[in-house]
Amino acid sequence: METRPFVPWKMVNDFMVDVFEKYGVPREDAEICADVLLESDRRGIESHGCNRFKPIYLDRIKNGTLLPVTKIDIVKETPTTVVMDANNGMGMVASYKMMQMLIEKAKTYGMAGGTIFNSTHYGIAGYWTTMAEKAGMIGITGTNARPSVAPTWGVEPMMGTNPLTFTMPTDEDFPFNFDCATSTIQNGKIEFYERSGKPTPAGLVVNRQGETMTDSGKILKDMRAGQAALCPLGGLGEATGGYKGYGFTAIVEILSAALAGGPYMKALNGKDENGKPQMYRLGHFFFVINPEFFMGLETFKKTAGGICRDLRASAKAPGAERIYTAGEKEHLAWLDRKDKGVPVGEAIQKEFIELRDEFKLPYKFPFEK
Repeated sequence: METRPFVPWKMVNDFMVDVFEKYGVPREDAEICADVLLESDRRGIESHGCNRFKPIYLDRIKNGTLLPVTKIDIVKETPTTVVMDANNGMGMVASYKMMQMLIEKAKTYGMAGGTIFNSTHYGIAGYWTTMAEKAGMIGITGTNARPSVAPTWGVEPMMGTNPLTFTMPTDEDFPFNFDCATSTIQNGKIEFYERSGKPTPAGLVVNRQGETMTDSGKILKDMRAGQAALCPLGGLGEATGGYKGYGFTAIVEILSAALAGGPYMKALNGKDENGKPQMYRLGHFFFVINPEFFMGLETFKKTAGGICRDLRASAKAPGAERIYTAGEKEHLAWLDRKDKGVPVGEAIQKEFIELRDEFKLPYKFPFEK
């Protein structure tokens, strides 16, 4: 049962927009960024929501590794492709522009693809693929990130958590939305465990000796020092399929960097040769497919929905209550939270109050006595 206090969606949205503005983000861009963060909380994916507002975005603006004003340059464009330079601005702002362009191209040509370089964290990957789904299309995206994942049989962090995300329209109340990292766990989840005072489950992180780690605070510290690494999907070694996750992680790394000729792996660690903070220069890729250019949107939705329903209706394991399809749990989280608001833990409460007081903003949060 949820014990954290809820804050109305509009209040949190307005507050984050106001704070982003105080940090120099133009209001129109701030509204995009706040909505991306809140979409994560709407879906119950708290590792990428309000939990990351200050440490990933505000703190990086403050230390100079993220520019609040996003200057977007179109480096190359064809009728079906776009290459974009985000110039170290807000990755969410550049990605929003990219998806708008690709959706329009796919309406005319059936498919479109784009890549962004010199970017920064672009929030929940499923936000961008859902933009395509809302337009009646299929969305695909991936991004590289600071190195934190070891290759199979390795213990050194070499690649990012590198999500590979698909969203497809269905004839149900929610789309098929597969949005996850290609590692066993993502950095944001460990940050969430640490802020919640919880250990990280065993078997997800290894140290340089190949031993599993569970102390969330020490994991984050050691990962920053390059002394710990996440495992790829499938876990350690090859017996449980770790090589498959390793392969998918490498695919995302290649597509995120090579299509735009951007940096990769160790060049994305956010530190210069002296260990001082520097720009992250991430890369993202996006593809949009228009079902109307195949057998039509309605046929696609009906078939996709039928597949999902058949999967959920299949035989369940003893003791299992139900079978889910991708995107269903997120849909249920939204139904549960839409009238309640955003659940806010003590650490985020403290950050909100400090930011409110620093900028003398007129907010009185429900969790304040």
